[in-house]
Amino acid sequence: MKKVEAIIRHERFEEVKKALSEIGIRGITITDVKGCGRQGGYSETYRGHKMIIALRPKLKMELVAKDASVDEIVRTIRLTAKTGEVGDGKIFVLPVDDAVSIRSGDQGPEAL
Repeated sequence: MKKVEAIIRHERFEEVKKALSEIGIRGITITDVKGCGRQGGYSETYRGHKMIIALRPKLKMELVAKDASVDEIVRTIRLTAKTGEVGDGKIFVLPVDDAVSIRSGDQGPEAL
C-alpha cells in the first residue's frame, strides 16, 4: 500500500476530486495548509501598511491506495491539478506498512 499526498491549488480541487471519483477513488482527506516554494509570496496592503505574505494557501489531499492503483492516481492528480503556472503543487508517494478499519477490524489492503 502507498500513501499519496498532493499539495494543490484550492481552485483545482473539485476537478481533481471528480477525476479521482471517476477512477474509483473516494476516500480522501483534505487539509487547508500554507506553504512556500518557487511561487514565492505576494504583497498586500493592510490598514495602510504593505505586508509581504510569504506563505500561500493550498490544499493537502491524502489518500491510501493499493500499489497497483498508485500510478493511475498520480497521473490523474497531475493532469487535473495542472494549470501550467508556477505553484501548481507537488505529489508525494510514501510506503504504508499497515491499515486497520476501526469499524470492521479488517487489516491491510482489505481495510481500504
